[in-house]
Amino acid sequence: MKRVFSRFGALLILLTAAQGFAPGGAFAKPEKAASVSDDLTSRLSAGTFANLPGWDRDDHAAALAAFRRFCSADKPAQPSAALTGTLQRNMRAELDQICRDAPKAASGPEARVFFERAFVPARISGAGFVTGYYEPEVDGSRSPSAAFATPLYRAPQGLTLISDKNRPKGWPAEITHGVRRGKALEVLPDRPAIMNGALKDQDLELIWLKSPVDAFFVHVQGSARVRLEDGSVMRVGYAGKTGHPYTAIGRVLVEAGEGSPEDFTMAGLRNWLQRNPQRMDWLFGHNRSFIFFRAIEDIDPEEGPVGAAGLPLVAGRSIAMDHSLHTYGMPVFVDADLADSGLTDPRWQRLMIADDTGSAIKGPARGDLFIGSGAQAGTIAGAVRHPASMTLLWPRKLAHLLGQGS
Repeated sequence: MKRVFSRFGALLILLTAAQGFAPGGAFAKPEKAASVSDDLTSRLSAGTFANLPGWDRDDHAAALAAFRRFCSADKPAQPSAALTGTLQRNMRAELDQICRDAPKAASGPEARVFFERAFVPARISGAGFVTGYYEPEVDGSRSPSAAFATPLYRAPQGLTLISDKNRPKGWPAEITHGVRRGKALEVLPDRPAIMNGALKDQDLELIWLKSPVDAFFVHVQGSARVRLEDGSVMRVGYAGKTGHPYTAIGRVLVEAGEGSPEDFTMAGLRNWLQRNPQRMDWLFGHNRSFIFFRAIEDIDPEEGPVGAAGLPLVAGRSIAMDHSLHTYGMPVFVDADLADSGLTDPRWQRLMIADDTGSAIKGPARGDLFIGSGAQAGTIAGAVRHPASMTLLWPRKLAHLLGQGS
């Protein structure tokens, strides 16, 4: 997930989790997303902070710091398309005003008072579900060799998002991107074709990785820190995709009788691939979706990867959600028991910021938690597949609209 990291933020697609690892327990079908005309407010019910479980135990100062990333003049709030007309305009105005009123620095109690004055809790109806994602750290080289033989590719010139405005007659409904060559839009090759050399000799190779398994999971996560042979580190992030449908390979293995859903966490998938290297291409080929990358050179090395909202993600505070429904910059309180995830405290009750999205993150109460960077974060992220309760912090001045429509 989708997804990530400079993933054509304005195109609202992407990975995140990148594409979101193992959505719905890897195998449950994601909830159908609402259309633009659906009424988001009817899915929300106003509550009180006093009745929000775990609210008083959170680190509100950390949440405020994550929220304030949206308070710069060049990063205005980006309301979702589900908020139409007056409500969409009012949401942007209110979030921008709240940002202007936000203290630049505050203690935990002061930050809590700020949130409670500016927002009202609005619980999302229905069962919620969260997965986790992370930024991998992998070995790579700027030049190909026998040891570094798996490329990550740049986006080809003319990569184009397909919409109702530009969709050619007869264009496959399931393909969301194409490449413009002159006046024509053409379908890009899918993963199996690219694995067979469809992009060779086009000078699109960005970096070469040591492990094809690492490369596949970089595609799933949408970004990575690449450790180069000279000891330096290169950040890579999402730059687009071929637009073919995403298929979770864990589901493929379950349907092939290779195990149960519980067997194919990220660690479980890596173990299966280590035991079955001769079947790796067969498995990877089932996921037709293929991601393009770019070098990320404009962020601090200590910061997280760049999410779909165009801002560096914050470990433990950034959440990828369905941007067709939710507004970038909206605070979201997540309450989940992440048992067996490897977290020291598995009870996840914290205020997060919706600043990313993903192809597999669909539905009002579906989220992907950004855990962090590196192997330890990856181990935890791969084990997060849990029910959750989600509560938006809705601007208090718009609270009268909750449950009533726009």
